[in-house]
Amino acid sequence: MTQYDYLIVGSGLTGAVFAHEAMQRGKRCLVVEKRNHIGGNVYSETIEGIDVHKYGAHIFHTSDRETWDYINQFAEFNHYTNSPIANYRGEIYNLPFNMNTFSKMWGISAPEQAEDIIARQKAEIAGDARNLEEQAISLVGRDIYEKLIKGYTEKQWGRSCSELPAFIIKRIPVRFTYDNNYFDDIYQGIPKDGYTAIIEKLLQGAEVRLGCDYLEQRQSLSPLAGKTVYTGMIDAYFDYKLGKLEYRSLRFESETIDAQNHQGVAVVNYTDAETPYTRSIEHKHFTFGAQPKTIVTKEYPAAWEPGMEAYYPVNDEKNQTLLSKYENMASEEPNVIFCGRLAKYKYYDMDDAIIAALGVARKELGA
Repeated sequence: MTQYDYLIVGSGLTGAVFAHEAMQRGKRCLVVEKRNHIGGNVYSETIEGIDVHKYGAHIFHTSDRETWDYINQFAEFNHYTNSPIANYRGEIYNLPFNMNTFSKMWGISAPEQAEDIIARQKAEIAGDARNLEEQAISLVGRDIYEKLIKGYTEKQWGRSCSELPAFIIKRIPVRFTYDNNYFDDIYQGIPKDGYTAIIEKLLQGAEVRLGCDYLEQRQSLSPLAGKTVYTGMIDAYFDYKLGKLEYRSLRFESETIDAQNHQGVAVVNYTDAETPYTRSIEHKHFTFGAQPKTIVTKEYPAAWEPGMEAYYPVNDEKNQTLLSKYENMASEEPNVIFCGRLAKYKYYDMDDAIIAALGVARKELGA
C-alpha cells in the first residue's frame, strides 16, 4: 500500500504550490528535495540581519490579480519597485531604457529628440533580422545596443550576439518618459519576511526530506506514492538517453562589506565585456534596510555541466527538437506529472510558475 497520495520532487514554488493545493484537498504529500534547504531558487536566508537571495535577485511582479491575491495569503509584501542601473565602463545609465537613459547617453531632454535618434539608428537594419545583434539594433539602435545590450548578452549566453538567434530578443522595453520602474506590472514587491517563509507555509502539513536526490533513489521512493509530481530536469529524468538539453548556469560570489550602503541600489547590471560578472546585488535595498553592514553578491554566467544548477534554457531549434522527443517519452510515463521550469524546459517568472502550478493542480485535483 502507498503511504502518500503524491510524491513531489522539488520544493521550489512549483512543488510547494502543488503540495499546498493537494493538502487543501486532504491529500497526503511527501516532498523530496536534493538541496539541504527548501525553496529551490527562491530560497533566501538571513545574514547580518539582511534577507539574502541566495540564487539571484527575486522580485515578485504580476498583473494577474488572482496570482497576487494567492501569494499574499502567505506573506506581506513591501512596496519595493525595481529600478536597476547599468554600469558601462563606469558610466551609469537608468534601466529600462527611458528618457533618463537617453538624456545621459545623448545629452537631450525631449522625447521627440530620442525618438528621432533611435529611428535613424534603427534604419541601419533593412529587412528581417538575421541574428540577435541585428534584432537589437532594429529595435533600439546602435548606441544603446553597443553600450547596454551587447556585452551583457554575450556574457550571459557565452556567444557573440551575431551568433545568437534573433528570437531571444523579441521586444525591448523603451519608454519615452522619465520612468525608472523596470516592470509594467500592476503589482510588485518583496515579501517582508523573505521567500523561504512563504515556502514554509505552503509546505505546512507535508513530510519534507532534504538532501534526498529522487533520481538516485527513485526505485525506493516512487512506490511510496500513488503519483509523482516531477519538477526536475526532463532530460535527467530519462538519464539523458537522447542527449542533454543545453542550459546556461550562474556562479555567485557574496561578500559582507563593513559599510551601510555600497552601491546605492539593489541591482546593477554590468554591460561592458571586460567586467566578468553580469550583475551585482546589494540585498538590503530590497527591504530598505539600514543595518550597519551590507552584503553584495556578484553573478557570473557559466556554461552548464551536469551537477551544476540549470538556470536558463537555450531555446534554439536544436534544443526544442530534442525537447519534443523527451516530451513524447514523458507522455508515456504512467502516474508521473511533469511540471515546472526544468521539467518544461522553459523560463518562468515567479508569477508564471505559480499560475502554471495552480493550473496543473486544478487539472489533477479538481477546482
